Amino acid sequence: MAASDRMVLGPLVGSIDQGTSSSRFLVFNAKTAELLSHHQVEIQQKFPKEGWVEQDPKEILKSVHECVERTCEKLQQLNIDITNIKAIGVSNQRETTVVWDKTTGEPLYNAIVWLDLRTQSTVERLLKRIPGKNKAYFKFRTGLPLSTYFSAVKLRWLLDNVEEIRQAVDDGRAMFGTIDSWLIWSLTGGKNGGVHCTDVTNASRTMLFNIHSLEWDPELCQFFDIPMEILPKVRSSSEIYGLMVSLLKSGALTGVPISGCLGDQSAALVGQMCFQDGQAKNTYGTGCFLLCNTGQKSVFSEHGLLTTIAYKLGRDKPVCYALEGSVAIAGAVVRWLRDNLGIVKTSQEVEKLAAEVGTSYGCYFVPAFSGLYAPYWEPSARGIICGLTQFTNKNHIAFAALEAVCFQTREILDAINKDCGIPLNQLQVDGGMTNNKVLMQLQSDILCIPVVKPSMPETTALGAAMAAGAAEGVGIWSLNPGDLTAVTCERFEPQINPEESEYRYARWKKAVLKSMGWETSEAPSNGKPE
Repeated sequence: MAASDRMVLGPLVGSIDQGTSSSRFLVFNAKTAELLSHHQVEIQQKFPKEGWVEQDPKEILKSVHECVERTCEKLQQLNIDITNIKAIGVSNQRETTVVWDKTTGEPLYNAIVWLDLRTQSTVERLLKRIPGKNKAYFKFRTGLPLSTYFSAVKLRWLLDNVEEIRQAVDDGRAMFGTIDSWLIWSLTGGKNGGVHCTDVTNASRTMLFNIHSLEWDPELCQFFDIPMEILPKVRSSSEIYGLMVSLLKSGALTGVPISGCLGDQSAALVGQMCFQDGQAKNTYGTGCFLLCNTGQKSVFSEHGLLTTIAYKLGRDKPVCYALEGSVAIAGAVVRWLRDNLGIVKTSQEVEKLAAEVGTSYGCYFVPAFSGLYAPYWEPSARGIICGLTQFTNKNHIAFAALEAVCFQTREILDAINKDCGIPLNQLQVDGGMTNNKVLMQLQSDILCIPVVKPSMPETTALGAAMAAGAAEGVGIWSLNPGDLTAVTCERFEPQINPEESEYRYARWKKAVLKSMGWETSEAPSNGKPE
């Protein structure tokens, strides 16, 4: 390729997509939104005790370094000039909590992942201090119920249980952040002047943030007994936060602005171009997250959904809100079939097993490994597989696992339709699991509406790249509706009659009831894995 050909591409934007199961770095053409290259590294999840889920913040950072390095090498092999990368966006698994020492740059404990359940007793203790033990007491301020899911209770647990963290807070050395904050601080210099910030979408998942005033809430911090000085500064989702400090041996990308930051589900909403009130998307990752844009008004759910910040695409731009249905276990159920049961060697095999039978044969799988999230918020639930007979084999269980993802999405869609009053006539989808055609067809059958998948499924990374490229001072990506590129899509239409769909859905709901009330926190601890 001649040097003149290289110039045609114009400005590029990099996107760090740090998810629960992997990290990726992707590079897009800012003019055409075309994905030019990417690299992915799987992240180890640690399960030190039952219900505990941790990750090593240093491993996360190292995986991001490796992804950036490898992607830049791939671009150079394609004869693409990496000095054309003019901005970098960050999208991240939300709620996952990190506390580190700002003088050494070292984490003071593993990251406690959003799925983690160790804080159930912390939640119960906090509930006793709330009038009527009302989980929704802070809903109108935060949009969230009191749950193990959000960062404030994880941070409370760390302060209660980790001496090094208590000491660092007393000494004024501690910094708290979700994964976005940890990455931005580390990538902009770390202990040598790193920028300690987060964006409104990530802040809105901590339970310490007032989603109306867009500030840390002193009363919430007082309730959870969190010292406000350890919190990051809250910024919009699209502005220059700081400049990259050299990551690559070549020194490339040094000085490139990090100018976009969105929690992964907000990033997918932006990447799917859901900028209109009433537009919705469902992302199938480790968990499953359906977000519906409600515009500049915050809508509060009567049906177990969260009110969350969708985005604020610039310092002076308005904040937009979303209703969100969160399912803890989606792709994670496939990983569990692979890693825990060993009935498949690769995630792709689950689709093959399911396709061979085309039915669960009356077997239902409720993967409540971390309790049930929306619309139930039932921490006492645990996973069950029911309706088993001697006829049931691993194919049926694989099919039931995929069906579980679809039924959980249907429960959320029903809730969104009730809260919004306008039923969705199609569902826009994205995320790693959407490559599974059996799953996508099942989803359409169970929802009784078409499922629409963009041909470029990396919408989370795209959303963060759009925010970064559109930032003031970067200005290489236009978010004007007329300038957004039309996306080619694959459509899946319902192929079964609605009666059959309703029958299967009713059986699923029966199975969900059987999964509830299983675990009590008073259980004796002996016999549990230490």
